[in-house]
Amino acid sequence: MRFLTAGESHGPQLTVIIEGMPANLFLTAEEITTELLKRQGGYGRGRRMQIEKDTVEIMSGVRNGYTLGSPVTLVVKNDDHKHWLNIMGVSPIAESAQEQMKRVITKPRPGHADLVGGMKYDHRDLRNVLERSSARETAARVAVGAVSKILLQQLDIHVMSRVKEIGGIRDESNYTPEEIAAGNDLNDVRCLNETVAAQMRERIDDAKKAGDSIGGEVEVCVVNCPPGLGSYVHYDRKLDGRIAQSVVSINAFKGVSFGEGFKMASMPGSSVQDPIAYNETTGFYRLSNHLGGFEGGMTNGMPIIVNAVMKPIPTLYKPLPSVDIISKESYQASIERSDSCAVPAASIVCEHAVAFEIARAVLEEFQSNHMDQLKTQVERYREELRHF
Repeated sequence: MRFLTAGESHGPQLTVIIEGMPANLFLTAEEITTELLKRQGGYGRGRRMQIEKDTVEIMSGVRNGYTLGSPVTLVVKNDDHKHWLNIMGVSPIAESAQEQMKRVITKPRPGHADLVGGMKYDHRDLRNVLERSSARETAARVAVGAVSKILLQQLDIHVMSRVKEIGGIRDESNYTPEEIAAGNDLNDVRCLNETVAAQMRERIDDAKKAGDSIGGEVEVCVVNCPPGLGSYVHYDRKLDGRIAQSVVSINAFKGVSFGEGFKMASMPGSSVQDPIAYNETTGFYRLSNHLGGFEGGMTNGMPIIVNAVMKPIPTLYKPLPSVDIISKESYQASIERSDSCAVPAASIVCEHAVAFEIARAVLEEFQSNHMDQLKTQVERYREELRHF
């Protein structure tokens, strides 16, 4: 399974093409839209979320509610595009057009793709960079992940997420997958501890008043994945490596780990490795899950635990010094509409990025022309492992 996305932040729409979905998966636009709306929520979001009401349209690959096995095309309209018709239109426009000149960006924002993207593609209007590098594209990735989650649920594999830290305020508790699932949408910061959640909101308010932004850490949990997804035989077949690449490719994500993660640097091996046990009914299992569900680049049957760090958003209402790419004079960087904190929404994006990689690994591992075939293959494989 693979996908491509297209579209700009203020363009007419985001378009997604997903190739490789099995036939006969029940799929509706409403199910995907439900996940898109989660991405738009969260404490600390900016005005863009009040403008856009993300809904998806299924344009191909589905008939009468069921996938056909052909490419699935999804479209998410940008409601705000009506205010950008001349600026973001595809037809040629005179360079001196007054309306266009108001929106030309020549002052790159530190920490954003603006300057490097302009240098790489020789753009003298940095809007040509920021329109695509914008986190608006993550709506398309959530749509892909939503389809992936629907597929995985048919195989009794479930993906969920939570927020662990925002701006130095941290929930130190360890939660079971059941607790995470029950509290998935508990509040607007997606933190399971209400006392910590209140402190997170205060920290976000402080950042907003200061014209600043803050980041944080999220956790994604995947339960009931069969052992053996991924492979140890080549670097690009290791599933934890694929997940790490996918997560860090999300806008503003700068770090990823599994299980105990970076804590393992200071832990002895006896406290890191997960002891193996055997039960005649269920087969092999681990007595702990410090490694986060992976050994040798393969799932080991324990819950997959992915920890990911998001940096503060680079667009600040108290902008940092920058240099105009045309005049080469020092200025304060351009201000674009932004969020003081997008960590709760980012946890949704991360959850769906992980879901896609798990679904892709499943479809690579098992024959999957249609859903009944896939379900049979997965259940047969689970039964084989129970008797290994």
